[in-house]
Order: sequence, then structure tokens, then C-alpha cells
Amino acid sequence: MNKILPLLCLLTALFFNRPDGYAQRLSKQGAGELAEKEYARQLGLQKSEAEGNWMQEQVSFGNYQMKFEYRILGAKPADGRSLYISLHGGGNTTPKANDQQWKNQISLYTPAEGLYLAPRAPTNTWNLWHEDHIDTMFLEIIKAAVLMEDVNPNKVYIMGYSAGGDGTFQIAPRMADHWAAAAMMAGHPGDAAALNLRNLPFAIYMGGADAAYKRNELAAVWGKRLDSLQAANPDSYIHDVHIYDGMPHWMSRKDTIAVPWMAGFKRNPFPQKVAWHQDDRHHDTFYWLGVPVDQAITGAESIVSRSGNEITIEKNENTVLYIYLNDQMADLDKKIKVSQNGKVLFNKKLSRSKALIERTAARLDRDFIFSALLVVKNGKVSAF
Repeated sequence: MNKILPLLCLLTALFFNRPDGYAQRLSKQGAGELAEKEYARQLGLQKSEAEGNWMQEQVSFGNYQMKFEYRILGAKPADGRSLYISLHGGGNTTPKANDQQWKNQISLYTPAEGLYLAPRAPTNTWNLWHEDHIDTMFLEIIKAAVLMEDVNPNKVYIMGYSAGGDGTFQIAPRMADHWAAAAMMAGHPGDAAALNLRNLPFAIYMGGADAAYKRNELAAVWGKRLDSLQAANPDSYIHDVHIYDGMPHWMSRKDTIAVPWMAGFKRNPFPQKVAWHQDDRHHDTFYWLGVPVDQAITGAESIVSRSGNEITIEKNENTVLYIYLNDQMADLDKKIKVSQNGKVLFNKKLSRSKALIERTAARLDRDFIFSALLVVKNGKVSAF
């Protein structure tokens, strides 16, 4: 007995001092309490920077600065305000011309409720709204609006006219997990991927005579593409396409119907199926999927669905794929089953991770605080 006691003490000490945050197995209640505690801690850590950005009406990233102006409209709902980010036109022209486009955008649309925010693009380039720095700067604007004006992250909308429409075509799908709905006015799609719009309502407004760069023709092509995607995936790829016969680039405000249309939607952070095409501007998360950012592959696609505690990998072109989970998505006290091509790759219980909760809380989006993680690699699935 005297020999066994020291061994038991050693094992106990090792268990309660594990470096991975699992000193004690987290319960559902414990994970929820930790998530709220960590969210509050992150609020404290990030409030000062967000407040500075908001007061200066500007966010910065590297050598880039993005100014913005906003209007607050209507009474604040019980579930928080909406946020409309509205992108100006212009592009590859003079700073003065782009400044004027920005000033026009500030008063172009008027939601019944919410913050209507018009940013000034950091550059004066043809692709001013979909350069690599834009995504990070929009995230900072959203974060500041959440902290400073009680914006609901599930009610954030993106829209834009002309070059701003070009940006909406690109930014809406590659950041689809951040938007409740999107509206594109008089823009060009470029190489944008429609696949990512599975869970993002998307509207297109175009003048039928807006023939420059074949914008009108491509809007019609996209309308048919979205029709086909929705036909193959009922209840997904919600869209609304308006091509106004005879109208030029300026649609005489017919496109203002986009605002109440978008307001009818809220973001679903946990869709039953996620379809992800990796843009050449890499992201490491998309809804409840993720990849190591240093292993992201441009053009790689993953399609993963979930139902209760069962996850099905329908397609995966990533070398490593992460599947994030929390107690809103599945019963983490029971086994999680993962299948691909009819083969069961994983069927075990997962432990809730303190470290993962702490890391994902930094996004300041409660719905995207995750407590469990599966790693898909080389045709195998393992628990984090």
C-alpha cells in the first residue's frame, strides 16, 4: 500500500497539470460558463482599440487606412442593431474622384433601422474593394461596431455600387460567414465563386443597357447560375435578380429595394451544410470549417454536412481540414460520427477544450466560440 500511494499521487498531479487545458473534463455547463467568461475578457482586452477606431472613424492595417462615416437609423431592437456596410464606386481614378464617390455613397441608401456605414477604400485601384487587406479591415469595422454600438453579428450586411459592386461580388462569397445577406449593384463578378453563397442570400441589380465590360450579360449569367444551384439545393442559394430593361449604369434608385430585402434575413452561423471554395485571398475559417492558414490551397473546395451528431464529408480537396463544434451544434456528451464515401472515419466522444474556447472567443462573435475540434488529414479523422 505504501508503494501504491506515491504512484497515485504522481498520476493525480500529472492529470491536473496537463498542458492542453483538460485538467478536468469540461461539462456543457462548464464550457458555456467559460465561453461567457472568455468573451467578457476579450471585450476588455479589445475595447480600447475598438473605441479608438470608432472615435477616429478609421481602421488601419499595415500601411493602409480605411476611413468611414456612418448614420444611425431607427430605434435599437432588443436583439441589437443591424450594420450595413456600403461600398462606393470609382476605382482606378484620382483620389478626388473616389472621394466624391464615397461622399455620394454615404447618403445613397437609408435602412429603416441600423448603422448605415460607408467606408472609403484605402487605395485608388480598379480592385479597390477586393485587395487582400480589405477582409481584415472589414473585420475590424464589424468588431468596433459590435463593441461600440451593440451591433448584432447576425445582422451585418454588405452592399456596393459599380466598383463597390465588383467588391461585393468578391467579398460576399469569400467572407460569407460574416454576412446576413448581400446586394450587388452594377458591378462585375470577375473570378468570384458562387459556391460559397449556399447560406448567404444574394441579390443582383443591373441596368439592362449597362454593357460596359459585359456587366449586363454577366449579371444574367450569374442569375441563371444561382437558379441552377438553388434547383439542385432546395432551401439554399437564396437570391433575387433584377435586370432593368433599358436602364444604364445608373439605375435611378430602383436598386434601393435591396435594403428591405436584405433586412429580412439574419445570418445562420451553423448551417447544416457548408460549401467552401478557397479564394486566392486565403481564409483559415469559414462557418464551422477551417484550415491551417499556411496550408490553405487556392481553389480547394470542401463540402461538409451535419445532422445531429453525424457529419458527412461530401468533398474535401484540402490537405488538412478542421471541423469545429460546440454544444449548439451537437450533443458533445455523445459520440460524434464522421463519414466519407459511405465509410465511417470516426465515431467517438470528444472532449471540450478550454484552450479552443479561449482561442475562438477572440473573434468576439459568441456563435463562433467552439469547444471541440476534429482534424481531417490523409483520409483519417482525429480529435484535437
